[in-house]
Amino acid sequence: MSNTVADKLASKTRKKAPSKQVRLKLVYIDFWSAVKFSFLVSICLAVVSVVATVLIYTVLLQTGVLGKVDELFMDIVGEENSLMNFLGFPQVLGFAVVVAILNTIVGTALGAIGSLVYNLLVRVLGGFQLGFTSN
Repeated sequence: MSNTVADKLASKTRKKAPSKQVRLKLVYIDFWSAVKFSFLVSICLAVVSVVATVLIYTVLLQTGVLGKVDELFMDIVGEENSLMNFLGFPQVLGFAVVVAILNTIVGTALGAIGSLVYNLLVRVLGGFQLGFTSN
């Protein structure tokens, strides 16, 4: 049995400090905070979706996938109709921006509606209880 300083330090680290537990109940969500937060999240998702759309379009164009699809489309419909007339870069970018703007509006509205519905349900159900510990 060695009673060294290292053994004493090891035995001290084995002892756990008492952890404090706190229970909180979420009973109200501020409407304007929810609107601002959902707007910022929607803007971030809009930027990501526009960049992802441009990158996917560029990869499909550079690998020749869109060229092969265009050839198949022209074989089915006719040589005078080309799919690339409708799927040019300006059209794809414009569509991505319009969808991003619509998603931003809808996402912000859903955040606002979600906070209102939660605040109404809290009156009936009593809120959401959270537990925190300090370790």
